[in-house]
Amino acid sequence: MDWSLIGLSFAAVFLSELGDKSQVAAIALGGSSKYPKAVFFGTSAALLTASLIGVLIGEGTATLFPPQAVKSVAALGFLFMGVRLLWFGDGEDDGAETTNE
Repeated sequence: MDWSLIGLSFAAVFLSELGDKSQVAAIALGGSSKYPKAVFFGTSAALLTASLIGVLIGEGTATLFPPQAVKSVAALGFLFMGVRLLWFGDGEDDGAETTNE
C-alpha cells in the first residue's frame, strides 16, 4: 500500500472540500437535526460514493486512453476555461447597469 499516495489523496480532497457547498449543507443539517451522527454518516457515505465514482471513471479512462493524451486534453480544457474567463468574464451580472447618458 502506498501511504504517500493515501496521504496526498486525503490532503487534496480535504483541502478542496473545506468551505464547499457540501460542507455548508452538512453544517445546516447537523445544526438542525436531533441526530448529528446520522448526518455525519450520511455525508461521509455521500463523499465516499462520489470519490468512488471519480476513481472508477479515472481508472476506466486510464485503461482506454494513453496517459499523455488524457493530460493533454485536461490541459487544453483548463486552458480553454482560463482564456474564456479572462476574455469574457465569469458571465454573472453583478447588478450594476451601465448607461450611456
